[in-house]
Amino acid sequence: MSAEATKGLGVAVLTISDTRTEADDTSGALLAERAVAAGHRLLGRRIVRDEAALIREALAELVIDEQVDVVLATGGTGVTLRDVTPEVVEAMCDKLIPGFGELFRWLSFRDIGTSTIQSRATAGVAEGTLIFALPGSTNACRTAWDEILRSQLDIDHRPCNFAELLPRMR
Repeated sequence: MSAEATKGLGVAVLTISDTRTEADDTSGALLAERAVAAGHRLLGRRIVRDEAALIREALAELVIDEQVDVVLATGGTGVTLRDVTPEVVEAMCDKLIPGFGELFRWLSFRDIGTSTIQSRATAGVAEGTLIFALPGSTNACRTAWDEILRSQLDIDHRPCNFAELLPRMR
């Protein structure tokens, strides 16, 4: 384990919403709080409208920032016309992580039943930066963090984790 890894990862939270503000962005707040509590460095929170060009621009800025290891995006993963986050994220990624969305929906099934099929949660690696696109629901973000991301972003999680793979992604 490297000295850098023991300091936690650099995490940015990006909320995609046409209506949320920092005052009522409970999903972004939950992700930021959970990341800090787990020992990661919160490098910023931002809210952008659910428009492909704005999402792409925000993600591009985060991906080129060498301090950002992980982007936690929340919102815009549904099936309505305005929900374009998965298309933007997947187009930007060099490698997709299909197991994230699959596992997320499997876990969500316990809480929301077949409605989980409406989620297009996705993840991938863009220029060595992990991007996780989560639904805008605070409960969905809680499930994703508590049951997947907390351990996968923990350098000590065994048998393996994304934190230990990051140096080899760059």
